[in-house]
Amino acid sequence: MLLRAKVHSAKVPDQDGIKLLLTGACERFPRLSHLWVDAGYQGRGKEWTEQELGLSVEVVHRTPKPTSEKVARIWAEEWANEGREIDWQKLLPHRGFRVLPRRWVVERTFSLVSQNRCLSKDYERLCATSEAFVYAAMTRIMVRRLARA
Repeated sequence: MLLRAKVHSAKVPDQDGIKLLLTGACERFPRLSHLWVDAGYQGRGKEWTEQELGLSVEVVHRTPKPTSEKVARIWAEEWANEGREIDWQKLLPHRGFRVLPRRWVVERTFSLVSQNRCLSKDYERLCATSEAFVYAAMTRIMVRRLARA
């Protein structure tokens, strides 16, 4: 369930956009205590949220891209020349799909919202219009879930 949405221009970085989103959120949602955020919010956005609002923030990083075998062999040769021991498990990360904690919730929400035609592309000129469409899409999703129940 989407509690609050804030659409802003692309020139506002995520670390500053979190301030626009969370200003006044603690009064509106007093039970809010923990946030899972994308790596774009780490740094001053995370620090501001923890210091000013007193919320605990956990940054969920994406899965690291696997190193190619060719590059890994070059690194291994250089490290062997330096006399360092090579841990192949760390050097070649796990390939394939890995579930990240709480990331699936965000991706599922983006998928549900973007299934609405108005939100599949960014057509709107005003940020407020895009926000209104996000709330309309979430209202539609919640009504559909209530009808099923």
